[in-house]
Amino acid sequence: MKKNKPVVGLTLGDINGIGSELIIRTFEDERMLSVCTPVIYGSSKTILYYRKMLQAQNFNFQVINSAKEHLKADKINLINVWPEEVQLNVGTSTPDGGKYALQSLKAAVADLKSGGIDCIVTAPINKANIQSPEFEFPGHTEYLQKEFNTNDVLMLMVSGKLKVGMATGHLPLSKVSEKLSIELIQSKINLINTVLQTDFNIIRPRIAVLGLNPHAGDEGLLGAEENEIIIPAIKATFNSGVLAFGPYAADGFFGSPNFLKYDAVLAMYHDQGLTPFKALAFEDGVNYTGGLSIIRTSPDHGTAYDLAGKGIANINSFREAIYTAVNSFETRSDNKELKKNAIKPAKTKLTEGVDEVVKGL
Repeated sequence: MKKNKPVVGLTLGDINGIGSELIIRTFEDERMLSVCTPVIYGSSKTILYYRKMLQAQNFNFQVINSAKEHLKADKINLINVWPEEVQLNVGTSTPDGGKYALQSLKAAVADLKSGGIDCIVTAPINKANIQSPEFEFPGHTEYLQKEFNTNDVLMLMVSGKLKVGMATGHLPLSKVSEKLSIELIQSKINLINTVLQTDFNIIRPRIAVLGLNPHAGDEGLLGAEENEIIIPAIKATFNSGVLAFGPYAADGFFGSPNFLKYDAVLAMYHDQGLTPFKALAFEDGVNYTGGLSIIRTSPDHGTAYDLAGKGIANINSFREAIYTAVNSFETRSDNKELKKNAIKPAKTKLTEGVDEVVKGL
């Protein structure tokens, strides 16, 4: 069938967490179907169980066998990834929670690769119970990097004008310093720059880079990483034409409105970036994976077992993740189309003469 709007794959995440609830409560609002055509990867029995628990009678879906061949526009589509009956333990971490989260993710990724869906929004997983011989990764980001054979990826937290990327991802704090290098920071700055241009349509991004140590090292008094790694990386990237600035002391940077002068911020490690981001934008923040050949987003929170099935979890972040995925997919598609159809200078007698001269040299 012809796609008239982006087709968004939705994974369930941990089946005992809030993933199913987020999907149901988000798409109870029929206006969401004007934004995208959703495809849920999971189990109709699981979704019906949560629908009954949440008394969400306005939520209805169509079971389909293939997103590529049987997609129903203007409907909520569901693909039964597993046929068996699964015991749900709502609000509890169990091995099944991880097992079926992975099955949902694998099915959605397969359809991404085949073109059955356009982008993916992943509900939260439990990074511990999902571990298996098939999933030996710290999280979605690293799994998708391998599946799509991507050299470099970026965890980018997005909310309105605030965008925060991490130079290092899910890494123990004790390992951060040894992981940092001039090449790594240059790569992440360049990746942020590219993502902002191609997926967010920011033509000349301004990127702020944070230091690693307190007070950004205090000119070497509190650490050498700024002088030896971060500053050289910023200078080299700036000299290549990317508008990168810093390093800025992380504690004071978000304490004033000055951070709004930049289109994105590069933090050195996970909590350095995530703590201020969630303090400022927790309810509507989105986790965006930059650098992939496909678009993937997720809400900026976890499985929230303590809220699962109660109908009280905030759905704003999940809904924003859908909006961001759709907007970025359309922006990237438009940019590709513009590049493809770029008008080439017409040849004139003058240019043809120059061409002949060049050939003769």
